[in-house]
Amino acid sequence: MTVLDESAIIKNLQKKLGNKKFVSEDVEIFKVGKTKIIVKIDTFVEGTDMPSKMKVSDAARKSIVACVSDFAAKGVRPQYGIISLNLPKTISRSKINEISNGFSNASKEFKFKILGGDTNEGREIVFTVSLFGTTDKIVKRSGAKIGDIIFVTGPFGYTASGLEILLRKKKSKKTFVKKAISSVFRPNPRLDFGVNNKKYFTSAMDSSDGLSTTLNEMASQSNCKFIINNIPARDEISEFAKSNKIEPNKLVFHGGEEYEFVFTASKKYKKIIEKNATSLKTPIIEIGYVTKGKGVFIQKGEKFSSLKDFGWHHFRK
Repeated sequence: MTVLDESAIIKNLQKKLGNKKFVSEDVEIFKVGKTKIIVKIDTFVEGTDMPSKMKVSDAARKSIVACVSDFAAKGVRPQYGIISLNLPKTISRSKINEISNGFSNASKEFKFKILGGDTNEGREIVFTVSLFGTTDKIVKRSGAKIGDIIFVTGPFGYTASGLEILLRKKKSKKTFVKKAISSVFRPNPRLDFGVNNKKYFTSAMDSSDGLSTTLNEMASQSNCKFIINNIPARDEISEFAKSNKIEPNKLVFHGGEEYEFVFTASKKYKKIIEKNATSLKTPIIEIGYVTKGKGVFIQKGEKFSSLKDFGWHHFRK
């Protein structure tokens, strides 16, 4: 029996639903009258998304973060949310309180209102979150232009390292372990930075499926080549990788669950973007440039190596 990957399943659904003009974006967009509505839905499943040491309050928050991060990349602030909860019948009152607090605190943190939702009984915890907002326009994945600079928010590699520590018992210094696990349990989407700077972006995309996936998708949709000449990772990622016999680029480019985003911009906006990032205390890193051609390549001196999409995809073996 053939096992379909996530993209094949999505294409099948698109075909059956008759949406021939569908273009993959971080969010869905439709109009009600003259108002443009932005919607995002995401599902958090205990069995695949929740390491054993994770608090349910952090799980609730992370299910919100998954949607907020996409809004951040599009430069839109969420205004309302709806939540569906699937809970085992043995769940305790204290766990319910933790979940409620997680959602309540997240809605305050990201300044939107939860309108309501649905509850169901099942074998494990499942949170499905839908967020809604309005905007005149979003930053698409497809707008990168030849000559643009490529940026990312935040350094990469901590979440993949954290998952190696949590799931495969890898070892490191206490300070690094704490930072890496925190990036898994309590990621920080760059909402304010995205909303306040989207006018400078030519393209943008959330990186939660892995940096290699994001870069390849943006290059493909923009019909350009992306050259990466600066790996967005700190030395401690390489140190962790070396001590645990892991390829460093695997942690940086293929890990997933890092709720940062990639964006491109004209060189003329570099200084104002960097100034605004400093003002908002948002770490950004210039990682490369856009040129004519196709694909994504890592440049090291005069040598170029292809960066394939090996990020996170559901149903992939």
